[in-house]
Amino acid sequence: MGYIRFDPNTATVQQESARDFSQEVPSRLHKPPQVSLFIFLACCLIVLVGIIALIVFFAAVQGEEEIKVPDVLGKDVTTALLELQEKELYPRIQLRYSQSSSDKGLILEQSPPPGSTVKAGSHRIQLVVSQGVIISKVEDYRGRHVNDVRVELQMLFTSASKTLLSLQEPFMYEYSSEVPGTILQQHPEPGTSITGPLTLEFVVSRGPENAMIVIPTLVGLSVNAALEEISRSGINFTFSLRRALRNEPVETVVSQNPPGQSQAVAQTRVVLTVTVPPVLGSNEVFALFTYTIPRNPYPLPVQLESLLPSGERRSLFTVPYLGGEFTVPYRLPVGSVLILSMLNREIHRETVIARAPMEEVSGDQW
Repeated sequence: MGYIRFDPNTATVQQESARDFSQEVPSRLHKPPQVSLFIFLACCLIVLVGIIALIVFFAAVQGEEEIKVPDVLGKDVTTALLELQEKELYPRIQLRYSQSSSDKGLILEQSPPPGSTVKAGSHRIQLVVSQGVIISKVEDYRGRHVNDVRVELQMLFTSASKTLLSLQEPFMYEYSSEVPGTILQQHPEPGTSITGPLTLEFVVSRGPENAMIVIPTLVGLSVNAALEEISRSGINFTFSLRRALRNEPVETVVSQNPPGQSQAVAQTRVVLTVTVPPVLGSNEVFALFTYTIPRNPYPLPVQLESLLPSGERRSLFTVPYLGGEFTVPYRLPVGSVLILSMLNREIHRETVIARAPMEEVSGDQW
């Protein structure tokens, strides 16, 4: 295909063939070779960095060098820490009392044991360090209650592997004007150095011999009120149950012997009679808890609790008790559990079961 060109100088018309404009495309539309090289090198750099990162990651996952745990048992804590630090092992320290003052600051136990293989820098070594003996001399326990001393020693040596001070029981008892249970004499003497396990021997007060007390008036009190009064006065007691007579209140103390406000020797047993309610709630029991406690040299704290079917735990009665037959009235749902404890240690438990109405059972069952 061509085109016609007019030449004004010659006043002639000329025909020319068409030019190939595709040959005149500017060279700037094509990428120069330098740009392609730059992109290629950037991609290679990214791949190289990724490979290096993977190598570092897998090297870290493989962990540090495995080494053997050194034996630091019996060594001073400072020496043990330096040895562990040299092997890039980090300690976790626990303090504990021991049986001798000479091992204070020494390593008593270690975990993992010596010779175990672990990775450096990533494992904690458990060290138990001695604080020495918890006490170095025997204290003066005279004038204190023996129950308080017993509890104190139990708490004192809870964390120790071996008890340094223990009590020799049964104790020796003497009549004294001191409160029953008061420590009158002790061996070893106060101030004795503790170089190893010792056994404490106590002479304990029984209280005054033939001491006289005034019996409180309990007739007319409800069961709960009577139990509270007995707990405060500390008298010895025995309960019995019977049906209420005409116009008598129920669940109430209706008789006692010896009578209220009379004088009697301490620990004289007071016999109390309580009336039984004629009507009870559904699945409910009113009865007498009975258990024979070994006789004690002086009254010890005794507690009766109930564990209801719902899981609730209630304290029914707490009293210092000399021993013998222990009787307490209760009103509880069937399935409850009665728990008897002495010195905060359980000695008996039983489950409340359904009973026939009192009119249909003999008196010794109540």
